[in-house]
Amino acid sequence: MITYRDLAQGKKAFIFELDNVLYPEKDYLLQVYYLFAHLLEYTETVPPADDLTAFFKKVYEHHGKDGIFERAAAAFGIDDKYRENFKRIHVNAQLPLKLLLFDEVKSLLSEIIKDGKKIFVLTKGNPLMQLNKLKQIDWGSLGKQVTVYFYDELVLQGIKEPLTYLLHHHNFTLQEALVIDRQMQPDDEVFNGEVDYLSIDTLLKKGYSL
Repeated sequence: MITYRDLAQGKKAFIFELDNVLYPEKDYLLQVYYLFAHLLEYTETVPPADDLTAFFKKVYEHHGKDGIFERAAAAFGIDDKYRENFKRIHVNAQLPLKLLLFDEVKSLLSEIIKDGKKIFVLTKGNPLMQLNKLKQIDWGSLGKQVTVYFYDELVLQGIKEPLTYLLHHHNFTLQEALVIDRQMQPDDEVFNGEVDYLSIDTLLKKGYSL
């Protein structure tokens, strides 16, 4: 079983992705679908929000999020003009329920903080949507200790290697960092940069102990 001490040897900076790493992305998306379904029922009276929400949930569980609006539109006759509403809710949804950290990740973050190490989130995707998710996570006291960077925003600023930029900006070497992401294989910047990498699946599947 992996322990914090196994991960912490020689490490001073821990860099996390967001979706399906800190929390389950489905907890955000299913609430987005719920909100959209209720918006559509309020606006058009049909389809019933409960029916559409149940459809979204079933499709997501079997096929994932890609093309889910098209599937719902075909099944319920939803006008394409609502596509923009669907996209907009993804970005700025005010969720009925807070997003909860994975228990294992919450424990890991606590240990990192107790040990005086630094925690970063470096997340890819629409920065506005990722920020909206981050604001709605139930961090407790942990949130004050987390520094956030948006990968796509840094790239737009002309920074070709956001991870390397982040570490150098905070005076950490590549060897002092551990990247925790959702992929089984790291991306090129991690692979070529001599930065240690851990798939979150390893942590969640095999368990974690303090």
